[in-house]
Amino acid sequence: MAGSFEPLKNDLILRAAWGEKVERPPIWVMRQAGRYLPEYHQAKGGRDFFECCRDPEVSSTLTLQPIERFAGLIDAAIIFSDILVIPQAMGMVVEMVDKKGPHFPVPLRSPDDGQYGEILKRDVDVSKELDYVYKAITLTRKKLQGRVPLIGFCGAPWTLFSYMVEGGGTKLFKESKTWIYKYPEESKALLQKIAELCVDYLALQVKAGAQLIQVFDSWAGELSPSTFKKFSEPYLGYIAKHLPLKLQELGLSPVPMIVFPKGAWFALDSIADLGYNVIGLDWLYAPSEAVKTVGHRQVVLQGNADPGVLYGSHASITETVEELVEGFGWATRKQGWIVNLGHGITPFVNPDDLRFFLEEIHRLTKTA
Repeated sequence: MAGSFEPLKNDLILRAAWGEKVERPPIWVMRQAGRYLPEYHQAKGGRDFFECCRDPEVSSTLTLQPIERFAGLIDAAIIFSDILVIPQAMGMVVEMVDKKGPHFPVPLRSPDDGQYGEILKRDVDVSKELDYVYKAITLTRKKLQGRVPLIGFCGAPWTLFSYMVEGGGTKLFKESKTWIYKYPEESKALLQKIAELCVDYLALQVKAGAQLIQVFDSWAGELSPSTFKKFSEPYLGYIAKHLPLKLQELGLSPVPMIVFPKGAWFALDSIADLGYNVIGLDWLYAPSEAVKTVGHRQVVLQGNADPGVLYGSHASITETVEELVEGFGWATRKQGWIVNLGHGITPFVNPDDLRFFLEEIHRLTKTA
């Protein structure tokens, strides 16, 4: 562990993630540090998005903003960073284009693309290339002063691979599908390389001070059940198996591992056997069905309010929270649930409406 940190005052999410019975379900929100907060724009100033990620002081400031604004309502911080720092570490140029999102000026187009061979052969030192992330994590842990635990994260191999071949966001997934159906073995070689880097990167985040980790497979739902089994699940499984071993090798204790395979509703049963402690659900799952699917396995579910409810009335937010509390069986189970949205908080949400959602979770689970 990098330096010594103050003892945790709120370990609720850690206990819940390990499957313990808890007094109330812990809450955090994907993208809780972000552009819906006025203070985010003030702290970001004129900096480029990736400049903010690379500056430990700015990254830690942005990470702490929701913890300070919603003090006592949120049970974890998540480091302000981006999933695409791994492709950057692998030698690819990634830019964040205003109002468009991430852009790779030179994506991977085929295995004959000279860049593909270079990336596969390159010995990537994530300890050096992503040192700014670890510094931000250590600084954030110090600034948190034990208020809540800190989550580290990475993108899943399939999602990162898709960005690397598409060159940015897409609705068609033309390049990704061309790769897996035309060049399956070359695709698997790159996915394996990414998975190995994910393990090293996550382990070093834990060494720097991260107390849980999440793997974001944001584009898992673009695969069919058959191709998910070939091009996503094995690499999610690799991370779940090898991260604890890597931590042991570094003399570190295991941390809870969360996986978020967005859209892969068809794979919940098999994902529950991969070795993750927590599975994040998007808003397309009925919570009660997900609880049944997982059954008696020692797996916690995270989620899964529709982020769009935060554009709605307070009555709609209350109704959604009531449905979650009932669907996850909180009144009888008192375990197995971490509250979150079913995806990241969306732009233009009024922070006061998020506050109301958080307050309703507290109110309706304390009495459940």
